[in-house]
Amino acid sequence: MLEDLLARLEALVDRFAAEDAAERPRFPPACARADVERSGYLEGLPHLLGTVHAFEGDEREHRALLAESRDGRDWTRSQRSTAIVLAPAACYPVYPPIAARGPLSSRGVLVAVASWCFRHEPSGEPTRLQFFRMREQVCFGISEQDFRARWMERAQALVRALEMPRRLAVANDPFFGRAGRVLEESQRAQSLKFELSIPVHDPERPTACFSFNYHRDHFARSFGIRNAEGTFAHTACTGFGLERLAFALMRHHGLDPGAWPRTVRAVPWSRRCAP
Repeated sequence: MLEDLLARLEALVDRFAAEDAAERPRFPPACARADVERSGYLEGLPHLLGTVHAFEGDEREHRALLAESRDGRDWTRSQRSTAIVLAPAACYPVYPPIAARGPLSSRGVLVAVASWCFRHEPSGEPTRLQFFRMREQVCFGISEQDFRARWMERAQALVRALEMPRRLAVANDPFFGRAGRVLEESQRAQSLKFELSIPVHDPERPTACFSFNYHRDHFARSFGIRNAEGTFAHTACTGFGLERLAFALMRHHGLDPGAWPRTVRAVPWSRRCAP
């Protein structure tokens, strides 16, 4: 049931996104470690990043690994970090290939990307999964704030069509440590991030199911993405947590989609929901 519901939700997102005519690349759920380092992710969110390690030892180390495994000891001590990390968001693999094209055209670039993602969430809250699927719409170099505002309207129309309560508000990422509080305050003060939340697990603390982010020229400076005029491009993105949306639907309409309100059951196949 869940997989069918996720497929229908992504099809619904496609209907709302159709007029963007965005490129649709697909990437594995991993990134080059060097690219994530360039992005600045480690500065604010090191606690969420998952790294990929592998065995690179000799036969002696292999025998030791097997012995540790048989004895219930930590056999991962012989693992070494690779040049790969797990993707913390679907958009991270997008920036290097866009930069490799050279300067953007005057039309900019719109990208629709989807991927499995990983975040090392130290939480037992059921909507905060460590592995989850994310859909993102990313805008490069053209009317970034208009793009974000348009997607805030679309997302609210989507949730309204699904007949769920919602709240749109300025937000911040869960930055790490003392320096993270400065980043949080700056992000909120500049209104760089909004979230559309729906009550799921805790009615008093709605779950963020959509995020709307304006990066200014942060990623462009990190990866060397320039406009046709030679200036660093601004970027923005809208992210959808597909499992969170599915859980929200089941929370508000029940576990049996066949028993949902007729209007909600009709939405994924209906053009009437387009804003």
